[in-house]
Amino acid sequence: QVQLVESGGGLVQAGGSLRLSCAASGRTFSSYAMGWFRQAPGKQREVVATITAGGGSVKYADFVNGRFTISRNNARNMMYLQMNSLRPEDTAVYFCVTYSSATYYSQTDYWGQGTQVTVSS
Repeated sequence: QVQLVESGGGLVQAGGSLRLSCAASGRTFSSYAMGWFRQAPGKQREVVATITAGGGSVKYADFVNGRFTISRNNARNMMYLQMNSLRPEDTAVYFCVTYSSATYYSQTDYWGQGTQVTVSS
């Protein structure tokens, strides 16, 4: 059974940093692209960042603007999102996802339960 467990969320002041982690189990994650989505209250889920299976290619949403870094450690079945210069508008539940192939030009197939990130002004 595939499981994705996020951690590292919390409350931080604007301008601060957080590092989200995603622990994956139940499949050979080194064969699949992964990513981070987020959902703010009253808004639709949106992609934040994605990374290919081998980690060689990443893609970010425009609003990231150089503030976040996605990475993965396939030996440990872990994915990370380092978030710096956080803004109140980054407040959302952040989800870890896997894609159905090695690239992020495919469908998402598994989702974690999410971790809350709250940025105070």
